[in-house]
Amino acid sequence: MSRETDPVVAELRDLRVEVGGRALVDGVDLRVRAGKVVALVGASGSGKTTTGLALLGEYPVGARVTGEVDRGEGGPVGYVPQHPAAVLNPARRVGALLGDIARGRVRDLPRGRRRRAARERVVEALAAAQLPDGEALLRRYPHQLSGGQQQRVVLAQALLLGARVIVADEPTTGQDALTKAGLVDQLAAVAASGIAVVLLSHDLDVVRSLADEVLVMRAGRVVESGPVARLWSAPRHEWTRRLLDEHRAAPGEPAEVRQPVLEVRDMTATHGRTTVLRAPRLTLRAGECLAVVGRSGSGKTTLARCVAGLHRDHDGEVLLDGVALPRSLRRRSRAQLAAVQYVFQDARAAFDEHRPVLDQVARTAVRLRGADERVAVEEAVATLARLGLTGDLVHRRPGALSGGELQRAALARALLARPRVLICDEITSGLDTVTRRGILDLLAELVGEREDLSLILITHDLDTARLAHRIAVLDAGELVEQGPARQILTAPRHSFTVSLMETTAQLESGKRVRAATT
Repeated sequence: MSRETDPVVAELRDLRVEVGGRALVDGVDLRVRAGKVVALVGASGSGKTTTGLALLGEYPVGARVTGEVDRGEGGPVGYVPQHPAAVLNPARRVGALLGDIARGRVRDLPRGRRRRAARERVVEALAAAQLPDGEALLRRYPHQLSGGQQQRVVLAQALLLGARVIVADEPTTGQDALTKAGLVDQLAAVAASGIAVVLLSHDLDVVRSLADEVLVMRAGRVVESGPVARLWSAPRHEWTRRLLDEHRAAPGEPAEVRQPVLEVRDMTATHGRTTVLRAPRLTLRAGECLAVVGRSGSGKTTLARCVAGLHRDHDGEVLLDGVALPRSLRRRSRAQLAAVQYVFQDARAAFDEHRPVLDQVARTAVRLRGADERVAVEEAVATLARLGLTGDLVHRRPGALSGGELQRAALARALLARPRVLICDEITSGLDTVTRRGILDLLAELVGEREDLSLILITHDLDTARLAHRIAVLDAGELVEQGPARQILTAPRHSFTVSLMETTAQLESGKRVRAATT
């Protein structure tokens, strides 16, 4: 719990950020104390990110800002974004990105010692960010890292800056329980060193285990705040109670499975000369939901991209109804493209920022199904509405939607193709508990009502995996275990699956755990 004696290193007083006459945040007060973790929680679009970015002096284009923002004088404010690839220069190696920052921190040393000192600082920061194999990563480009590795490189950048405040915007998005536990432990260590952490998160397990204070936001306002233990045990506001209730709710049972529709046979995928995935055999049945679970960097997304035709460097076959699909997306027919649809983790990067969302969603039905444009727009409006996007929202450009809203739009766009196989790559990892539960319930409903739709869920989150009929577990590129979801979740056989279950249970109980490093 924060104490009044802990020095205040940043503060917002009566902050209001307004764009086009609409208040993104309104009347927000936030006091950030050294060595403490304050968490902002709430549904997607509640104003968490706008509030956090205000501490950096960053606002949306055209914003009208009132109130006071005091960032102190003790050092810069570091920022760890939800989508780390957006702040990593794709044309520069990791070593160069971090080296630029480190060199700025050793300028007071004699010239002959600077290069070595900068290198040491980079390696130390990578280790502190849970990247013990940082020396090897320094030679890679950002696109050669997994999402979790990119996240930790950005955290290392913030640590190198010497910030007194770090704003962490959904830092556990897209990460498995073991990696998440490591990051929780790291952020706790950052706070223990005297650095203040402002955590923007929908992940209530992480908030419970890490935060000292919690602010609950809704529609741009703080509806409740207080120590984390008090909010969990005795929430006072109806919205706080709803967030916690949705978080604790158990997923429903999936529907009965049917005939095989997609098979992966003898797959070995590579990145350059490195083998990153071995999957001897994997089967998806019509009407079935298959969850592919594993740590960040385990090969989950590579498997999904191979199935979708987005990763050509693999041996083996991907068969749809017994017919081998071309490895390259460009060689697949329009019917094959429609049959296998992919919803990306980073929805923002998958949209054209200059065109309205409705136009882009409707275009899928026109391009892949040959639908009439008017009919396609009507179908897009109905699908978006079912996913909770109505009215003016669908006519906005992607930059005007929150991450959660844009993820739902991405799902609607994929559904407009009427796919046989829908691949969802960590699509709920950036959403709050209420929105996530709504998306999962919708996916379960879609699979239950459409006999010709099958779902592949790429996820690090075992709560999400409970939606599935079957679960496949990947570890270090190897398919180590697969079987019925109930069996995997209650009686796992492989040691990695056991450790994943144990770590998840500890996080859910609110305990801090120290993840094993490799």
